[in-house]
Amino acid sequence: CWPAPTETMQNLASSCRRGPLSQIRCLIQYYRTINQWVHPSGYDTGIKVFNSLTNSKVSLTLPQEKLATWYMCGPTVYDAAHVGHASSYVKFDIIRRIMTDIFDIDIIMVMGMTDIDDKIVRRAIDTKSNFRDLARKYEKEFLKDMKTLNVLRSTKVTRVTDHINHIIQFINRIFENGYAYTTSDGSVYFHTEKYGDRYGKLAPSRQTAHLPMEKATDSEKINDRDFALWKAVKVGEPFWHSPWGPGRPGWHIECSAMSSAIFGDQLDIHTGGIDLLFPHHENEIAQCEACHQDYLRHTSPDQFRILCLLSKYRSPMDFNSEIFKKAEAVHRKFLSYINDAKAYIDGTINSSIANESEILEKLALTKSQVRIALADDFDTPTAINHLLQLLSFANVHSKTTDPTRSYTARSPSVIAAVATYVTKLLTSFGLSFAQDDKIFSPLAESVVNSLVGFRSSIRKYALDKLRNELKLPPEYEKNKNPDGTYLLDLCDNFRNDLHNTGVIVKDHVKGSSWEKGLNDDVFK
Repeated sequence: CWPAPTETMQNLASSCRRGPLSQIRCLIQYYRTINQWVHPSGYDTGIKVFNSLTNSKVSLTLPQEKLATWYMCGPTVYDAAHVGHASSYVKFDIIRRIMTDIFDIDIIMVMGMTDIDDKIVRRAIDTKSNFRDLARKYEKEFLKDMKTLNVLRSTKVTRVTDHINHIIQFINRIFENGYAYTTSDGSVYFHTEKYGDRYGKLAPSRQTAHLPMEKATDSEKINDRDFALWKAVKVGEPFWHSPWGPGRPGWHIECSAMSSAIFGDQLDIHTGGIDLLFPHHENEIAQCEACHQDYLRHTSPDQFRILCLLSKYRSPMDFNSEIFKKAEAVHRKFLSYINDAKAYIDGTINSSIANESEILEKLALTKSQVRIALADDFDTPTAINHLLQLLSFANVHSKTTDPTRSYTARSPSVIAAVATYVTKLLTSFGLSFAQDDKIFSPLAESVVNSLVGFRSSIRKYALDKLRNELKLPPEYEKNKNPDGTYLLDLCDNFRNDLHNTGVIVKDHVKGSSWEKGLNDDVFK
């Protein structure tokens, strides 16, 4: 986290930006004075990240090569997760995967759960439930939702109620450094006026920094901007004993204390929503320095992840039907290309493609462009655009030819190289490419494969006959009605395939019927 401002400059740590709903604020190890940010020394990752103190991109520099510490503010678990949570943590997950899979950086990630605060206390009182039970219920739901969205589990999950002693010690250190005061009821406040001009670094403007941050309900507050480090107990509320009397932690102090308890006085990356950048993250920095929705129901996890990839992590997201449709369309393009590439490689699709050397050249260029984009403040929209251009160039369904380009009859190895790269990169972004929405069981998939195979045979028969190119297998040549016998055999083979999957087809004089067999897993 951030050490006290009185320490030497080389020990001063850093901060970076929260992203939008879904976005990251990377606290890139800062060494700073009151009005100045100084670039730290250490391992240059080759990644540029937006620095919210300088409003510019700077190199992400780590104290240890190939190792980053990351603290992520988790949710306040008083209600079910919403689409804002989903986009935030999916985008964090994408950046985490980029750093580990693309840039080979090991990450130690801690997520802090807020399991005690005003909202949780109010909800527990309203529902006549224990605050711990309420928080655990929604924490469990949140973690389950993140697993569904294929978000990697944090190295460690911390809870505020497990770190009360650390929080009390943290507040004591702020007292010792002269940046806190108590009121008569036993509350403790951070003294922003004493902290001086350093407060407000992350505010949208310096004027914003001097607006009241909390309602002035306590007449003993020295300044309306002062915020609670410790809240005195109220009737019916949970509390812990402290040197200042019974109470509970203020909201802003929690992450500061927990991240310091785990990582000490230095932190590389800190993430959370941009809506919390000021005052919540501003207050976290001040404390540390003083110390030392419905859319998801209709969208698959992969489609939602594509939606997050299509916007920059620092850009606000306006969730509406149009952007979800766009994400679904892009996801369909990727999935369709991968499936078509498989069909092309096994010979089902037989069409001309661009010249091998041109495709390989385009593939190499795309790899370089994607890496440059990801190193530039994790620019995933540009990376996705380069991928889509590659798929268009290496199209396996070319029906017209460009006279300026050369074409080759078949080149399975080149298409395999493109499909492998695209699949590997999208997997690095966290896409699973499981059968979307998990609609099909293996047996159901077998039925669909049999149906498609049967249709392909009938279609080939009809097309060959129309072209006067029909040539049946030799065993049908001596038959009185070779065409009819051949078609009936195709139907019988399809019936037998269905039987193996638990669908029994019975033929009758006027038609056919079906029933479930002993193996009826296909219907489950």
